[in-house]
Amino acid sequence: MTTATAARVARRVEHVMGMPISLALRGRHADDAEADAAWAAVLGSLREADRTFSTYREDSVVTAIRHGELAVADAPAEVHEVLAIGARAERATDGAFSVWRDGGLDPSGVVKGWAVQRASAFLGGLDDTDFCLSAGGDMVCHSDGDPWRIGIEDPRDPGRVLAVVPVRDGAVATSGTAHRGAHLVDARTGTAPAAVAQVTVIARSLTDADVDATAAYALGAQAAEWLGRRVGRGGLVVWDDGTTTTVTA
Repeated sequence: MTTATAARVARRVEHVMGMPISLALRGRHADDAEADAAWAAVLGSLREADRTFSTYREDSVVTAIRHGELAVADAPAEVHEVLAIGARAERATDGAFSVWRDGGLDPSGVVKGWAVQRASAFLGGLDDTDFCLSAGGDMVCHSDGDPWRIGIEDPRDPGRVLAVVPVRDGAVATSGTAHRGAHLVDARTGTAPAAVAQVTVIARSLTDADVDATAAYALGAQAAEWLGRRVGRGGLVVWDDGTTTTVTA
């Protein structure tokens, strides 16, 4: 996904949690010391989340749980918060979404949206300043004026935009295999879902948008029907034949 706006935008980019994190600011504190401090706080929050939840780091809390070195009951409060979000999604999808894979803990389907939404709180103190914080293409945005315009890519041709979504206060997340390959599965079967190519969800928070995009994708042919029952969610489902279904919040 991409952002576009007519006003001057100051941008920052850093690599954290194994993906590019970018910040677009416009307004009073777009490019000053206060913006620098807020950006540093955002990155600090994301690095803390990585130290806790990474499945690639040997020193993370999640790795300790996966290796049996730490009981879930003894994990920090933020782990329990993420697991509770995952459990709600699992119930809502009858098990198609799960943070437990092959008998081990993998909260990746929750953590990115949750961590970025949490980190975005540090940007709220920039008076008269709009922001759009992106993590690997998933975004949480705020604007007191013109909305941010978020482009939804075509999974068959990432250089082509299928739709443009205006966002003032909210988030947009996309799940699919265009950029990372077939890493998403229906947890009930362990196989990649059929019929669906990509799911984009628009919601008030990136926590909700990210989880629901992944959950809907895991449901395959049921993606649009399931998403249509989610309160406060809208989105776009791209099917494997290139057709689309728009879901209205």
